[in-house]
Amino acid sequence: MAASAEPVVVESHDVWKSYPSEAGPVDALRGIDLAIHRGEMVAVMGPSGCGKTTLLNCFSGLDDISRGKVLLEGTDVHAMSDRQKTVYRAKRMGFVFQSYNLLPVLTADENVEFPLLVSGVPRKEARARAHVWLKELGLEGKERVRPAELSGGEQQRVTLARALANQPAIVWADEPTGNLDEQNAQEVMTLLRSLNREHHQTFVVVTHDPDVARTCDRTLRMRDGRIVDA
Repeated sequence: MAASAEPVVVESHDVWKSYPSEAGPVDALRGIDLAIHRGEMVAVMGPSGCGKTTLLNCFSGLDDISRGKVLLEGTDVHAMSDRQKTVYRAKRMGFVFQSYNLLPVLTADENVEFPLLVSGVPRKEARARAHVWLKELGLEGKERVRPAELSGGEQQRVTLARALANQPAIVWADEPTGNLDEQNAQEVMTLLRSLNREHHQTFVVVTHDPDVARTCDRTLRMRDGRIVDA
């Protein structure tokens, strides 16, 4: 089914993000209008400093916007309280970062179950879901291993398991292959594409890598805080 036949999951209207500076406000996002449909896997590309990560942070509610509106599943994320945003992110979003952002003192399964516990899933169920996702991502037998004992590719798989364990509507990925060698990067993107198709979740992937972008359904190109090609 064509993506356009699916409901819109991420929608923005005239979104601006400005930062103060001694010379006056600096616009990191300039009038972003965007629609991403359920099940789409969208890459966001552009030169350093063009606003890619700012877009991800503002659209996911991690950072405030200066004006405009961002709707996630029809709800204005920036009209939510901080507590509502935290709960919504835990229940309906997944995050994958270049630096993995795993908690070093926790084992693989504890890292995966952590956001489940935050969203109110009972501990026994959270542990069971963590083991299911680690197995699906090829990490069976590594459940009780801490991040420092895992390879970069394995750590990113734990991150993926953590991002997907709550079956989120939207997965935000910021340079998910940036710290990986070519083989591991290819394996991670193949996994992301497979999971996207199997579970019909929406993925927004910030990347500088054309190979990563080619894995996605379409590419948004940014320059100077604007989307210049969608």
